[in-house]
Amino acid sequence: MALDAAPMADGFGRRFHYLRLSVTEVCNFSCTYCLPNGWKKTGPLSFLTVEEIGRLVAGFSGLGLSKVRLTGGEPTVRKDFNAIIQTVAAAPGVAKVAMTTNGWNLARHAVDWRASGLSHINVSIDSIDPETFHRITGHDKLNQVLTGLDLALAEGFSAVKVNAVLLRETAEAGFDGWARFVRDRPVAVRFIELMKTTDNDEYFARHHVKAQGLRDWLDQNGWTPAPRAFDAGPALEYRHPDHAGAIGLIAPYSPGFCDSCNRLRVTARGKLRLCLFGDGGVDLRDLLQDDDDRDLLVQRIVSSLGGKSAGHALALGRSGDLRNLAQLGG
Repeated sequence: MALDAAPMADGFGRRFHYLRLSVTEVCNFSCTYCLPNGWKKTGPLSFLTVEEIGRLVAGFSGLGLSKVRLTGGEPTVRKDFNAIIQTVAAAPGVAKVAMTTNGWNLARHAVDWRASGLSHINVSIDSIDPETFHRITGHDKLNQVLTGLDLALAEGFSAVKVNAVLLRETAEAGFDGWARFVRDRPVAVRFIELMKTTDNDEYFARHHVKAQGLRDWLDQNGWTPAPRAFDAGPALEYRHPDHAGAIGLIAPYSPGFCDSCNRLRVTARGKLRLCLFGDGGVDLRDLLQDDDDRDLLVQRIVSSLGGKSAGHALALGRSGDLRNLAQLGG
């Protein structure tokens, strides 16, 4: 198969330019909605090596991939994270190298990561109230994370964004504080509707609220939808003329959420996941051991796309085999 084939597409006409690549399942935070008891080792930590990651991204980039997001767990717990960035950034055709992080290591390494080719950063900050942040994450590190966020803004990344899980207490506290947060900061704060996994039934029942409340607040306070880039993730962002930043939402329970899906996922152990809320995955790791297997890798990726469904079944209470978001990087 020629490596300059047409961009990846599934049976529903959706094209895929965006890969979310988990590099570890390990996380050093214990967020209430994901790992309330902290991460625990359940087997060998046999995650993709830097060399395997290089071959994987080269295979995808030959199929039109232009954006890679590095996720975890917490991706920056890997001691070779800088080398991973350099390897991904060097892949032909990859124009954007992003990561999602809890921000604990951002202040120390943002400069080095930028120099290595990281272009976009999403920082998970579920509250800008120190006590609430501590209660949700298990760590009293809000000031440290915000210092890293502001350093990243000063360092000139192409985009710095904030992810916050939308919880009942978030909605009840309101969004005025977040609006003040982005008044002078050119960051987009995106609230992610809490998603049900196989491990969080009780928590979901107590804390899930629909994104419509945030939509209503945005409409009532003069925020208007912003255009989306072709390789953007699922967030719908809103802007306001008096604010440097944006506020957005990711609402997976909304009708039609999956219609514009443009991303695929690979786990830290080398399995292609066609949907975050699917089952199993297509093992690619055996074809990442030698450069000569690249054509076979491309063929396996393309042939797997026929198994991608039209959408997830979250509204029916089905989460696939997803235990928690750290398992696949969300």
